This record gives sequence, structure tokens and C-alpha cells, in this order.
Amino acid sequence: VQLQASGGGSVQAGGSLRLTCTASESTVRIAAIGWSRQAPGKQREMVASVSGGITNYGDFAKGRFTISRDKAGKMVSLQMTGLRPEDTAVYYCTALGTDNQGYWGQGTQVTVSS
Repeated sequence: VQLQASGGGSVQAGGSLRLTCTASESTVRIAAIGWSRQAPGKQREMVASVSGGITNYGDFAKGRFTISRDKAGKMVSLQMTGLRPEDTAVYYCTALGTDNQGYWGQGTQVTVSS
């Protein structure tokens, strides 16, 4: 499974960005898909994920970020609103395959200025 992410960029605090991730065609089905992020000097953390229609968010993302997945399950989007400087990080699309393997896409930079 290959994951292609897009949509990062630079915004001012309070602004919005939408990240999109598309999974390649594969014999492996995707059980869960979502986003993680890593800020400089910090550990990687889960942002949001969706599996079987159930969404899960990191505490910092609740009420500000919304994850959605298309019916085919191949594309996932992350709508981020009310962005803060502390949201600055590299965001990674991640997936769990039905082969029980984890997959990561290339990161996309999100920079929020105050």
C-alpha cells in the first residue's frame, strides 16, 4: 500500500488547512487510515484515524479537526480549523492493512505562524 499525502502549507494562527491522502490500489485492504504528526524535538503523536466508520482523535484535535474517508476507503481527508502555532509539524498519512502491517506516506509540512 502506498499513501500519497497532499495539502500542507503555511497559515496564520486561526486559519484552516485540508490534508488529503490517497491510497494506491493494492491487494491489501485498509482496515484503518488516518494521520499522525511529529513536531521538531517531540515524539510522533496520533492526530486522527477512522476505521469502520468510527473516528478517533487526539485530545488536541477534538473540536478543531475533522477526519473523513470516502466510501471506497481509498482517500482520507483531514480538515483542520482554528490552527495554532503548536500545530506546526510534519503530518503523516498512516494506514493499517488487513495484513496487520502499518503503512506510512511521505510527510507534509504544516506551519502555523502567530
